[in-house]
Amino acid sequence: MLTPQRIIDLLNLKPLAPEGGYYCETYRSDESIAGPALPGRYGARRDIGAAIYYMLTPDTFSALHRLAMDEVYHFYLGDPVEMLQLLPDGSMDTITLGHNLLHNMTLQIAVRRGVWQGARLAAGGRFGLLGTTTAPGFDMADYEDGDRDKLIAAYPAARDLIMALTR
Repeated sequence: MLTPQRIIDLLNLKPLAPEGGYYCETYRSDESIAGPALPGRYGARRDIGAAIYYMLTPDTFSALHRLAMDEVYHFYLGDPVEMLQLLPDGSMDTITLGHNLLHNMTLQIAVRRGVWQGARLAAGGRFGLLGTTTAPGFDMADYEDGDRDKLIAAYPAARDLIMALTR
């Protein structure tokens, strides 16, 4: 039987701090882009692209954060994953990643740069295995952790979800 621990072992997943969940980098371009050729928000050289496996379990969640680059999520296995996106215009969007396309689930979603994002396994789920791809490749300098109080002040309608997706 495919259990969360078996997947962690098979894919060599490790805890992902500070975001939460488990991950393993599966691809990083061996080419990079010089800092001056990139938009100013990067400031330094970045790899052209990167990809990871990413898994959520009932005791983990992806804490609200935002990135300087776009990130594409791909749903692979398991139970549905609920994602919250807090958009720069003050609105919010909730997306369910999963296989049941007839019930408004999606297999893939792009999160635009600068959008606050967080995710958790749907209630009752055992695990959700996803992947993410970024271009340029992810660098920790491009990661910003969400501040609970500031996010609630900016997005009061999402208070309960912000509480669930922050530490």
